[in-house]
Amino acid sequence: MTHAIVLIEAERSAMATLGGRLAEIEGVGQVYSVTGTWDYVVIVHVARHEQLAEVVTAGVGQVEGVTRTQTMVAFEAFSKHDLEALFSVGQ
Repeated sequence: MTHAIVLIEAERSAMATLGGRLAEIEGVGQVYSVTGTWDYVVIVHVARHEQLAEVVTAGVGQVEGVTRTQTMVAFEAFSKHDLEALFSVGQ
Protein backbone atom coordinates (compact mmCIF):
# COMPACT_ATOMS: atom_id res chain seq x y z
CA MET A 1 0.00 0.00 0.00
CA THR A 2 1.28 3.46 -0.91
CA HIS A 3 0.20 6.57 0.97
CA ALA A 4 0.58 10.18 -0.11
CA ILE A 5 -0.30 13.56 1.34
CA VAL A 6 -1.47 16.17 -1.14
CA LEU A 7 -1.53 19.84 -0.12
CA ILE A 8 -4.02 21.89 -2.13
CA GLU A 9 -4.42 25.58 -2.82
CA ALA A 10 -7.93 26.39 -4.00
CA GLU A 11 -9.82 29.22 -5.63
CA ARG A 12 -11.86 31.09 -3.04
CA SER A 13 -15.06 30.50 -5.05
CA ALA A 14 -14.56 26.71 -4.83
CA MET A 15 -14.05 26.49 -1.07
CA ALA A 16 -17.64 25.58 -0.20
CA THR A 17 -17.82 22.50 -2.44
CA LEU A 18 -14.26 21.42 -3.19
CA GLY A 19 -13.81 19.16 -0.17
CA GLY A 20 -16.76 16.98 -1.09
CA ARG A 21 -15.65 16.70 -4.71
CA LEU A 22 -12.13 15.70 -3.66
CA ALA A 23 -13.49 13.06 -1.28
CA GLU A 24 -15.35 11.38 -4.16
CA ILE A 25 -12.13 10.55 -6.04
CA GLU A 26 -11.24 6.87 -5.87
CA GLY A 27 -8.05 6.46 -3.86
CA VAL A 28 -8.71 9.49 -1.66
CA GLY A 29 -9.08 8.37 1.95
CA GLN A 30 -9.55 11.65 3.81
CA VAL A 31 -9.90 15.32 2.98
CA TYR A 32 -9.29 18.04 5.56
CA SER A 33 -9.87 21.78 5.22
CA VAL A 34 -7.01 23.49 7.02
CA THR A 35 -5.66 26.89 7.98
CA GLY A 36 -2.40 28.36 6.77
CA THR A 37 -0.75 28.45 3.37
CA TRP A 38 -2.76 25.50 2.02
CA ASP A 39 -6.54 25.17 1.93
CA TYR A 40 -6.94 21.38 1.94
CA VAL A 41 -4.93 18.31 2.87
CA VAL A 42 -5.84 15.12 1.02
CA ILE A 43 -4.66 11.68 2.15
CA VAL A 44 -4.33 9.21 -0.71
CA HIS A 45 -4.17 5.42 -0.29
CA VAL A 46 -3.44 3.25 -3.33
CA ALA A 47 -2.40 -0.37 -3.74
CA ARG A 48 0.50 0.38 -6.09
CA HIS A 49 2.85 3.35 -6.39
CA GLU A 50 2.03 3.61 -10.10
CA GLN A 51 -1.58 4.51 -9.25
CA LEU A 52 -0.53 7.80 -7.62
CA ALA A 53 -0.29 9.60 -10.96
CA GLU A 54 -3.86 8.65 -11.80
CA VAL A 55 -5.25 9.77 -8.46
CA VAL A 56 -3.15 12.92 -7.99
CA THR A 57 -2.60 14.22 -11.51
CA ALA A 58 -5.65 12.96 -13.37
CA GLY A 59 -7.94 13.11 -10.34
CA VAL A 60 -7.13 15.74 -7.70
CA GLY A 61 -5.25 18.07 -10.04
CA GLN A 62 -8.11 18.20 -12.56
CA VAL A 63 -10.89 19.15 -10.11
CA GLU A 64 -12.21 22.61 -10.92
CA GLY A 65 -11.09 25.05 -8.25
CA VAL A 66 -7.73 23.40 -7.52
CA THR A 67 -5.05 25.95 -8.39
CA ARG A 68 -1.89 24.30 -7.03
CA THR A 69 -0.84 21.06 -5.37
CA GLN A 70 2.19 19.68 -3.58
CA THR A 71 2.44 15.93 -3.12
CA MET A 72 4.48 14.08 -0.52
CA VAL A 73 4.80 10.29 -0.74
CA ALA A 74 5.03 8.53 2.61
CA PHE A 75 7.89 6.10 3.23
CA GLU A 76 6.37 4.64 6.40
CA ALA A 77 3.17 5.15 8.36
CA PHE A 78 3.14 5.53 12.14
CA SER A 79 0.05 6.03 14.22
CA LYS A 80 -1.03 5.47 17.79
CA HIS A 81 -3.68 3.07 16.50
CA ASP A 82 -1.08 0.95 14.65
CA LEU A 83 1.23 0.81 17.69
CA GLU A 84 -1.63 -0.15 20.03
CA ALA A 85 -2.70 -2.92 17.66
CA LEU A 86 0.86 -4.25 17.49
CA PHE A 87 1.26 -4.46 21.26
CA SER A 88 -2.21 -5.91 21.90
CA VAL A 89 -1.64 -9.04 19.79
CA GLY A 90 -2.46 -12.16 21.81
CA GLN A 91 -4.09 -10.32 24.71
